[in-house]
Amino acid sequence: MRTAMPTSHEALKVPEVMAALRLSRSKVYDLIRSKQLDSFTAGRARRVPVDAVRQYMRNQMEEAA
Repeated sequence: MRTAMPTSHEALKVPEVMAALRLSRSKVYDLIRSKQLDSFTAGRARRVPVDAVRQYMRNQMEEAA
């Protein structure tokens, strides 16, 4: 089975985060702007650490419980 989140990368591109969370581009950037999803820039490129995506998912699960 193929996973949406690459396991070999430490940081994901925004389109990879979109695929992993099944969210729109604007929603991912909204999460970044609101500090719900940690990210950093490398030059002009925006990257999201894999751990930040996992933490966001854990936070969402805790809120839903």
